[in-house]
Order: sequence, then C-alpha cells, then structure tokens
Amino acid sequence: MKIAVTGKGGVGKTTLAASLAHAFVAWGYSVVAVDADPDTNLAATLGFPAPETIRPLVEMKDLIEERTGAKTGSLGALFKLNPKVDDLPEKLWREHDGMKLMVMGTVKKGGSGCVCPESVLLRALIQHLLLARNEMVILDMEAGIEHLGRGTARAVDMLLIVVEPSKRSLETSYRIRELAGHLGLKKIGVVGNKVKNEEEKLFLQDNLRDFHLLGFLPYSESIVEGYQKDMVPWKASPEVYLEVENVALEIQKNWLNEESVP
Repeated sequence: MKIAVTGKGGVGKTTLAASLAHAFVAWGYSVVAVDADPDTNLAATLGFPAPETIRPLVEMKDLIEERTGAKTGSLGALFKLNPKVDDLPEKLWREHDGMKLMVMGTVKKGGSGCVCPESVLLRALIQHLLLARNEMVILDMEAGIEHLGRGTARAVDMLLIVVEPSKRSLETSYRIRELAGHLGLKKIGVVGNKVKNEEEKLFLQDNLRDFHLLGFLPYSESIVEGYQKDMVPWKASPEVYLEVENVALEIQKNWLNEESVP
C-alpha cells in the first residue's frame, strides 16, 4: 500500500502522516515514511533522536554526482536520466521504534519541476519506492504533488488530502485534485483536521460533498504543547490518535475494496 499525504501548508499533514505510519507499524506493517516536504519535520514528529543530523537526499552532493554523473546545480550538463537507485533505501533510511524513515528534501533551484541531477535522483528513488518495493510507503509531501510524475502517480494507492476548516485550505484541496486528475490519479481521500466543533465539521462536509471523506480529527492544544516538549503526537493526544486509527481503518478498507473509492 502506497499513500501520499498532501494539503495546504500548516493543515497538519505531517502530524497525520507520522501518526498513520505509527499506527500501521503497530499493526505489523513494514512501513517506510518518506519526508518530501521542504520543512523536513517528519523525523522530529516521529520521535527520531537528533533529527537535525539527518541529511536530506538533495543535499548529498557526492551521491548525486556519483549516480547521475553531474554535479548538483548543473542545468546544462549531460547526466543520467535513469540513475541506479535500487540499493539506496537500505543505505539511506534511518530506523527507530520499528519505523524506517527517508528524508528526501526539495529541489529549491530552478523550480520543483526542473530537470537537474538532484530532481532526477529524487524522482527515480521515489519511483523505485512506489513501484518496486514491498513495504508500505507513506509519503509526506509539500502542498501539491510535484514529486509524482504520471507513471509514479498511478502507483499511489491513495492520495490523502488534509483539509482544515478554512476556505483557503478547501481551495488548495480542489487544485490538488485537479492536478491529480491530470496525472491519472483517481483514488483520493480527504481527512478534516483541527475541527473544533460540529459547525466546522458540517462546514467541511458541505464543501467537500464530491470528495471521499475518511474522517475528522479534533483540534488539540495537547499536540501543540507536545511538540514544544518533543513529544510524539500519539502520546500528546490519545484522543486525536484514536481518530487517526479510524482513518487508518478506512484506508485499509478502501485499499482492499477499490470500488468503494469514487
């Protein structure tokens, strides 16, 4: 099962991605959590020790040159478009409490869609994780799906959009769905997050009628306070984590029964 988690910045997608990864590991799955967000906060959210010491793939200049044949930042140089990556997961991932983590980072120069050695290696590795590995992959993405090309998008079992009760967050979810449709990605689920009351829940339900809603997570000050104390979200707020487990169950059900996903 391959899941890509996205949404507007600040909606809590990293918290959801980490909590889902923890839930599936607890249920016996072999999980690789992939941080493809520019902020690279997934390691800390998962409770990895010394997360600041984990180097993103896009910053590994020697490895990028070795595999692509060109130095980072080379926009006009010749380099391999299909670099060898099948041996990299075991070499690059970190492990903690049964969780495997890979930090990709984001290509910042030339735009996220630039054809440069960094982006080529990053895309090749993500494609390998999605298409050629047997582990569950949970991909924590930036606001959009720029890391997914047409081929790799089809390997995602579910695109999970995190939405909070705001018009801007809703607008982002519609843009993401439109782009996903262009790539042929049809299995899209939505999770409402930071829901404070029944009114906000109804607001999301009314504005997401043609989306597949997988669940709602309540707003929790405990999670905010927990991050200040380096506490993982499932310990900071068991109430929220219980709802995350319900979302995970919905994902399992929809993955096993594709027809139930519109």
